[in-house]
Parts: sequence; structure tokens; C-alpha cells
Amino acid sequence: MKIITTLKSIRTEINRARRKGLMIGFVPTMGALHQGHLELMRQAKKDNDLVVISIFVNPLQFGPKEDFKRYPRNLKGDAKLAKTAGVDIIFAPTVKAMYHNTSTFVDMSNLTDKLCGQSRPGHFRGVMTVVTKLLNIVQPDVAYFGQKDFQQALIIRKMARDLDMNLEIKTLPTVREPDGLAMSSRNKYLSVPERYYAQRLYRSLLKAKELIISGEKDCRKIRDAMLAVIKTIPGSRIDYVEIADPETLKTIEKIKKGHTLIALAVYAGKTRLIDNILC
Repeated sequence: MKIITTLKSIRTEINRARRKGLMIGFVPTMGALHQGHLELMRQAKKDNDLVVISIFVNPLQFGPKEDFKRYPRNLKGDAKLAKTAGVDIIFAPTVKAMYHNTSTFVDMSNLTDKLCGQSRPGHFRGVMTVVTKLLNIVQPDVAYFGQKDFQQALIIRKMARDLDMNLEIKTLPTVREPDGLAMSSRNKYLSVPERYYAQRLYRSLLKAKELIISGEKDCRKIRDAMLAVIKTIPGSRIDYVEIADPETLKTIEKIKKGHTLIALAVYAGKTRLIDNILC
């Protein structure tokens, strides 16, 4: 496995792979790897000849009061994990290498102002810009994203389609802890009590699913039931709890079975956690 930090070197490796006719799978990450990331890498290994991941904490997607400076960074530890998942190349550029004199950014007129975009203005502009740059650099045949970041994956898929990018975007199911908490790099921020109660976020999603399966169609009643569960989490603060169309992210009032996104963002202490399910 190679660790590459410069654009020149990664392009040399990609060009060499292309000349050999290799299929390239790509997993963009910000590091602090966990089993959710590794599942994406393992799938990429099954599907492709060469697996490239990026480890880059992207400053453009962090707001001024967010956790860019304290976001966990451990390239050595991440490299050990990535190797176990069959990764061939880690691309770990510096901020200067990625954004030297950059004055061009990528944005979208819809999807980005809903859910997470409501409380994190500019976040998806930063995500779309860095992912576009990484896709241009790595030129993969397939790029892999997790469903936990459903809105991000949806936006990237639409962006790739709108900009005629020649690749496939694959979204894989959320990987969870044994108690149901969605795996996230930010889970490391949780105190022991916060981590214990955070499992109730997934319980609230399961409560919504249970009501839908039983025939409940009124989204207001389903949302109220979710809120009742979430409010039992000490010190929690709700960013959003939404029941929406999974293609437009617009809030819906009546359930459409098989075509409904249940999504939430909740602070456990100072840590913002997101999760979702499709029903």
C-alpha cells in the first residue's frame, strides 16, 4: 500500500493504472476511519482492480464555529486499518496542495438548503467542491459513499449526473454499532453517558418504522413519536427530525410506503449526530 501526498505523484499512479486498463474504485474520507469506512473499501476491492482512498480534512465544509481544528487526525492508524481492507493507495494531500489560490467552487441550487443544509450554510458547497476536485484527480470508475450521509450521497450523485462525470456512484447501507448507533468519526467525542443515551436516536427511527409498518400514514404523528423518544436523551438538542421524499428531500405530510426518508440530526452534548432510514 502506498501513501501519496502530492498531486503529481497520485496522477502518475493513476495514469499507470489506466495504461494497464485497471478498474479504479475510490472512497473519499476525512480519516478517523471506522468499520463503516472499511465496508466501503472492502466493497470497492470486490468491484475493482485498484482501490484508492483519500484522507483529507476539508476546511471548506466546516463552519466557523465547527470542529475543523479538533477533528480527529491519525494518518498512521488510518493507514493500518485501510491496509486490512485491501486499499492500494492512500491519497493524503495538504490543504495547500488542494486549495492553492483556489477561486472556483461547486454549488447546487436545490437539495443543499434542506436537512443539514439548513443549519450548516455553505457545508455542501465545500463538500461538492472537494469531491469534484478529488474525482478529477483520481478519475475513478466507481466512487463509494455511505447511507448515513444520505443527503451528501444524493447531492454527489446528482452533481455527477448534472456535470456528466464518467463514473458510477454507489451508496452502501449504514454500518452500526451493536446497539444500533450509526458509526461515525464524531462518536469519539461522546462521553460515556452521552454514548449510552445516543443509541436512542436509532430507537426513534425504529419507532417511526414500526408505526409505518403498522399502517400509520400521518407524518405528524410519526414525528411526534420520534420526538418523544429523543427527548428522553439527557442534554440533547434537536437540529431537525424530518420525514421527507428521498429524491427531493421535501417534507411530506403522508407516508408513501417504500418511498420515505426518515432523517434526524441531534446534538448529544456538544456532538452533532446524524442518522436516517428509508421506509
